[in-house]
Amino acid sequence: MQQLGLEGMPRRLYSCTPSRLNTWLDCPRRYRFTYLDRPAPPKGPPWAHNSVGASVHNALAGWWREPYERRTPAMAGILLTKGWITEGFRDQEQSTLWRDRARAMVSGYTSTLDPADEPVGVERTVATRTAVIAVSGRVDRIDRRGDELVIVDYKTGRRPLTEDDARSSLALAIYAVASSRVLHRPCHKVELHHVPTGEVLAWEHTAESLGRHLSRAEDIATEASEADERYREWSAATATAGARTAGAGSAGSRAVGAPRAVPAGGPVTVPPQIDAGFPPRPGPVCSWCDYRRHCPEGQAAGSPHQPWDGLAAESG
Repeated sequence: MQQLGLEGMPRRLYSCTPSRLNTWLDCPRRYRFTYLDRPAPPKGPPWAHNSVGASVHNALAGWWREPYERRTPAMAGILLTKGWITEGFRDQEQSTLWRDRARAMVSGYTSTLDPADEPVGVERTVATRTAVIAVSGRVDRIDRRGDELVIVDYKTGRRPLTEDDARSSLALAIYAVASSRVLHRPCHKVELHHVPTGEVLAWEHTAESLGRHLSRAEDIATEASEADERYREWSAATATAGARTAGAGSAGSRAVGAPRAVPAGGPVTVPPQIDAGFPPRPGPVCSWCDYRRHCPEGQAAGSPHQPWDGLAAESG
């Protein structure tokens, strides 16, 4: 992280989201492609399962914004249909099939909710700071139960969830801390709501367990910010050198930006000492990575998936 002003002054806070922290944890190379390289390398095609997830999330958020008397299961289905995202499916037939399944998901899930139980927040952005990070994120839903807040996160994937998923989620813990500080109420409970099945996986944090998650976030941020700083120093030096070269070559010219080599359709070319700070972490998840085609290690880790392969097995 960069120093502010004179020697001994506090370091600049690392500004991030839980997604940014988790991206560094999962794969520093993907982190570089996502957050640092400009222009960013082109992504692969959109994923159908992401379209399903976004459509469901949008419908549920819209359902809570409806007047009380319109919060019915039928309205949830209408909102899903109106906002259906069609990207990533094999064809129109598959898109229609999954639209109908998603409509049944949200209708069934909202039939278990009390429309009068007004959430404290829907798609609410919360933020907090520590001595190391300034972190913010958007929460699917914040409930108030008694004197406490509860974080609710919707899930639509086919993988069965466990209580441990709720317990170990860095994002949910950060949301709990941030929501408590923003809304001035205690928040220890986090829940994963699996919309396809209606199953709720909950975990009750303690002050100590939330503190451990924040410390973990700070450790991740410290590691990522050091790599960020080296990248930006190289980028700035490259831009300065390019401006001098351009000025020497043409008396009336003025260079703008860094003259970095950007292969057509590929990532920014960085020197080995910079690239070494963003090592790939190849594994099965590489087959699902948006940047797989730009990463030899990711390509070697597994075969590519079709954009619709993340959908649950179809029946009939």
